[in-house]
Amino acid sequence: MENLETPLADATSTPTESGEKAQQTPVTPPSGSYVKHAMRNMVRKRGTSIKHFVLTTIALLGVLVGLAYLTR
Repeated sequence: MENLETPLADATSTPTESGEKAQQTPVTPPSGSYVKHAMRNMVRKRGTSIKHFVLTTIALLGVLVGLAYLTR
C-alpha cells in the first residue's frame, strides 16, 4: 500500500509497512499569497470595502463616545 501524505504533513519520514523509510518530500506553500489575494479582492470590490471601512469607523467612534459618556 502507498504511503499517502497530506501537503501540510511534517517533513519527517515515516516507516512504511515493509519497515523501510519513505522518501522525504518537501512541503511547498500554495501558489500566490493570501495578502495578494485579499488585496486583489479589495480592488475588485471597491464599494464594498469602502462601505465596510466607513461602518467600522462609525461603530468604533460610537463605542469610544459611549464609553467616554459613561465614564465621565
